[in-house]
Amino acid sequence: MKKIFLGLLFLMSFSVVAQVKFEAQTDRDTYGLNERIPLVFSINNEGDNFQPPKFPGFKAEGPFINKGNQTSITIVNGRMTQKREISTQVIYYLTPTKKGTFTIGAASIEYEGTVYKSQPIKITVTDPVQMPSYPGQNPRQQQNYDFGEGIHLVGELSSKNPYVNEPVTVVYKLYFPYNSSVYNFRNFQAPKYEDFWSQYTDIKQLRAEKGKYNGKDYSMVVLRKVTLYPLEAGAKKIEPFKIDVDAEVPTGRRDFFGQYEMTAIEKSLSTGIQTITVKPLPENGKPASFTGAVGSLDFKVVPSKTSLKAGESLDLEVSVSGKGNLKLFTLPKPVVPSALEMYDPAHSENVQTPVSGMVGTISDKYTIIPQFKGKYTIKPIEFSYYDLASKSYKTITSKEITIDVAEGDGTVVANTQSTNKQAIQKKEVFQFNKLKTEFVSKSREDFLGSGLFYSLLLAPLLLIPIVMIARKQKEAKDADVVGNRIRQNNKLVKKYLSEAKKQMGDKVPFYMAMEKALHNFLKAKLHIETVEMSKENIVELLQQRNASEESINRFMELMNDCEFARYAPATDIAMTNDFERAVERISELEKQIK
Repeated sequence: MKKIFLGLLFLMSFSVVAQVKFEAQTDRDTYGLNERIPLVFSINNEGDNFQPPKFPGFKAEGPFINKGNQTSITIVNGRMTQKREISTQVIYYLTPTKKGTFTIGAASIEYEGTVYKSQPIKITVTDPVQMPSYPGQNPRQQQNYDFGEGIHLVGELSSKNPYVNEPVTVVYKLYFPYNSSVYNFRNFQAPKYEDFWSQYTDIKQLRAEKGKYNGKDYSMVVLRKVTLYPLEAGAKKIEPFKIDVDAEVPTGRRDFFGQYEMTAIEKSLSTGIQTITVKPLPENGKPASFTGAVGSLDFKVVPSKTSLKAGESLDLEVSVSGKGNLKLFTLPKPVVPSALEMYDPAHSENVQTPVSGMVGTISDKYTIIPQFKGKYTIKPIEFSYYDLASKSYKTITSKEITIDVAEGDGTVVANTQSTNKQAIQKKEVFQFNKLKTEFVSKSREDFLGSGLFYSLLLAPLLLIPIVMIARKQKEAKDADVVGNRIRQNNKLVKKYLSEAKKQMGDKVPFYMAMEKALHNFLKAKLHIETVEMSKENIVELLQQRNASEESINRFMELMNDCEFARYAPATDIAMTNDFERAVERISELEKQIK
């Protein structure tokens, strides 16, 4: 039974080994019009009478025959069996002659009286592509190639032909192929947006998502969103937005397993100059009360009260709310009768600026104090704006406001039929007598010959030695170059720590100030210059100044964290913690360094 089983096993293994495979292969199914395509027909044995297919749409070079030998050793029950296997490859190099999808038919080969056929292959030929150049490539095939050419920095505009004071959104996006990755964003260079009011929002957590660029699918990351309000008509240029990144991109070569080999590159990207043509607001139908407001707005004039006594005060609030260029126009000013004393307004703004444009409320609050009894009328106020939705001017008129003033202390009024034309008289009112009497001596001492006279006369003589001592101290201090440099660096440490505290919440200026504070502390304590600021030199000098290893490690860790945090997302809590760490590390080393 055992012998039968071993015999069946041997026959099965022999049949597997003896199975003939004949197939056609390319490394992918899509190529550019300028690419050279290797087509390989392979059989795991020797064959005869090979018949190639036709190659429609291609110019073929070949065939090139490649034969290989492989020896396998098998040990069964202590008996060693050695077998030599032969493989044959027939290779053609195809050059596309036009674009399209082409089918290469079956090839045939004969082995031991049996004819074997390969499966047909479909190949799609697209527009020419940029070809990589790498060491070892045939010089005839080398072309200039920029690794990472598929990475694009784009500033997408919501409108290229807006009106004056119409919001324009610019979204800066980074597009890169699915088979690449980008990281280490640095050296942001944003434009100044001349002739625009601008506000930007940086994206703190960068997330890759699907996007389309020039009709092709890419991975996409949003870097910054900017809201612009053009301030005047004409062709306005937006300067380039620039950034440096690191990326891993395919080289164009494939490894043993057929996967693209990757290479790391540094890439400097720019959006290029963009032009926006700003249209002026139409002159036809422009109201006299128009002051530049654009959007969809509402206007209100509201008094805090309409009945009061003479001498009391009321607040008159003039406000505009809605969506529009709220920070870029002035509110209309009310006109009140001369009997109402009106003070300069207190201006307030409650405005948010999302990507779509400003939204919120602005207001002027006037304090008004009536002086005399009577009824006074505040005339209606007009507010005009340009409505972007209807492309027309709109005017809102407030209601007439009547202020009823009752009699107060020390006032009278003679009313006429017109409430806006009043004959006003001031009643004479007795003033209070002074309750505290101040006496002045009739006889006065002359200044000439007095003690004060002689004191002022001798004071300059007494100041001479003081000035000389101070001058010598200053000269000695000026001559102390090292000491002055240390004192200056100590001042800079305090200055930059104070600056970092003010910039808390704004990542880049905060960590720049932190780094400057730490560097100036080292300059002051170690007496070194910027060119000597290598990490190895700093550690060595701190050790020589008797600083503990633990303190040195913590200080260097803080410096590394501050340097890294400028290019990575950071929260307000992280910045607060780093600031507190900086104060602790500086104080700690201050005590240890001798």
